[in-house]
Amino acid sequence: MQTAVNDFQAWSRERQTALELRLQEILPSAEIAPGKLHDAMRYAVLGGGKRIRPLLACAAGELADAPLERTLLAGAAVELIHAYSLVHDDLPCMDDDVLRRGKPTCHVEYDEPTALLVGDALQSLAFQVLAEHRLADDPARQIEMVRVLAAAAGSRGMAGGQAIDLDAVGKQLGAPELEFMHIHKTGAVIRAALRLGLLCGRTLDDGDDQRVDHFAKCIGLAFQVVDDVLDAEASTATLGKTAGKDARSDKPTYVSALGIPAAKSLARELREEAASALRPLGGRALRLGQLADYIVMREF
Repeated sequence: MQTAVNDFQAWSRERQTALELRLQEILPSAEIAPGKLHDAMRYAVLGGGKRIRPLLACAAGELADAPLERTLLAGAAVELIHAYSLVHDDLPCMDDDVLRRGKPTCHVEYDEPTALLVGDALQSLAFQVLAEHRLADDPARQIEMVRVLAAAAGSRGMAGGQAIDLDAVGKQLGAPELEFMHIHKTGAVIRAALRLGLLCGRTLDDGDDQRVDHFAKCIGLAFQVVDDVLDAEASTATLGKTAGKDARSDKPTYVSALGIPAAKSLARELREEAASALRPLGGRALRLGQLADYIVMREF
């Protein structure tokens, strides 16, 4: 068991390091005008985060025999969307937070107008990455990547989920309503990361494709359930962001709806459902299964 854990850690570190290099190359230098904006973009993206979404893209790409360089670039595009969403989520008009990834949030380190522009620019850069690199043999598949990520980030994906979240403050939501919200807010971009990884390689048969998408849906929800539990149980130092913020902001969460024990149980059930979706894929899905374990068990 320990050997498998060490092997997964080595696999993850190798890709995280390679991804960091790609992001450093992709992001404009602070020496290029407008220097303040470019410096803030690099501040928001580099040197922090677990890079789970790019790792999922890489793991899905292995199922489709995709070249690593392609999946790293696809993963970088997803990470830029994720980073933009964090910068905007932390703004006073949204979640109004001052700490992210263990350092001051972008609008605190710089200012609110700069943080707003950072998010805008990171979103645009994500699609530039998808457009200017050859990520698939078939141009139609590369256009599909653009469509998938745009849909995941838009009003019927992440942005729509955030709108639902903001509207739900102070309300009591049950598990079905929370699932609907987080399928959009958190799950859409996670599902897109896996889809982009697959699109970098060969076409899977319909059954395998559906299994990966079901896995993505389960693990996207599990990710949010675990986040809600950690917000209630973990320290600010452990999280790298302000702990207990959901309860103080009166936001509906899986913890407020179910309680901590039931929320943890739900996360484990989603992990098992995700694992079941992967079983027919055998050893080809090893890394996806290990990532699911990491997502659910990271602090339980």
